[in-house]
Amino acid sequence: MKRMKLGTSDLMVPHIALGCMSMNKLSMEDAAAVIHNALEQGIDFFDHADIYGSGESESIFAEAIEMKPSIREKITIQSKTGIIRDGYYDFSKDHILKSADESLKRLKTDYLDVFLLHRPDALMEPEEVAEAFTTLKESGKVRHFGVSNHNPMQIDLLSKYLNQDLIVNQLQLSVTNSGIINEGLYVNTPFENAIDRSGSILDYSRLHDMTIQAWSPFRFGFFEGLFIDHEDYSELNQKLQEIGDKYGVDKSAVAVAWILRHPAKIQTIVGTMTPKRLTNIAKASDVELTRKEWYDIWQSAGNKLL
Repeated sequence: MKRMKLGTSDLMVPHIALGCMSMNKLSMEDAAAVIHNALEQGIDFFDHADIYGSGESESIFAEAIEMKPSIREKITIQSKTGIIRDGYYDFSKDHILKSADESLKRLKTDYLDVFLLHRPDALMEPEEVAEAFTTLKESGKVRHFGVSNHNPMQIDLLSKYLNQDLIVNQLQLSVTNSGIINEGLYVNTPFENAIDRSGSILDYSRLHDMTIQAWSPFRFGFFEGLFIDHEDYSELNQKLQEIGDKYGVDKSAVAVAWILRHPAKIQTIVGTMTPKRLTNIAKASDVELTRKEWYDIWQSAGNKLL
């Protein structure tokens, strides 16, 4: 598994990370099998959030990996906060600190490598976030910080008050949800894809050495379904199969290789809880698509060059 630098930090992480959102649905035995298979593939970066399984995913992870110092030092753990199950978002200082402590307890660790703000809170007071981050950093509970689903202005507003770099932004990205790429390709045109919905977050991230983490790399729409083997995406699947046959990998690996090929050095979060599937997807790290292959895949998903 190839590795990359995470933002402006000194962390060297795998191109592909395991998203643990669905780990609460597994037995302890199955969770252990998923985790150890990931480690065998060189995937030692694990993405969590306090909302995943209402915290149960973090607890199961810690039990399944048999967390102890000798194991902890070999892996990278990221978690997120801000979404409240009752139906609101909360970036208050008290909630951030409380959430971090609860995640640490569930994960059976003294620190998080990375801690993200999950979705923008319209009532955010950046000064409060800054106070919380400083407390977590100085106490050694969190080493690095980031955001998820934020635009450039929201990031700049936070950064004005922070003493720490925001090293990652986790964003939805797949070949069928390629809006952050499309808005650049269609610039200066009257077409729907030219609408800048993200504030040029892709270019912003590259300018600020901020790593984008792609979530839902196999989904179309907003949680509408998976495009792999979906009848509505027959042309895309045919192209993925064709290129997969060339490189000796399956369609899912090609879909991830498409994301990894972008020069923004995007890390992909894969949420499969099936060891065999993760093993196949991990092969994407060794696939270097040609420019033509990258554009062919993009166009087979229904996009058109001008």
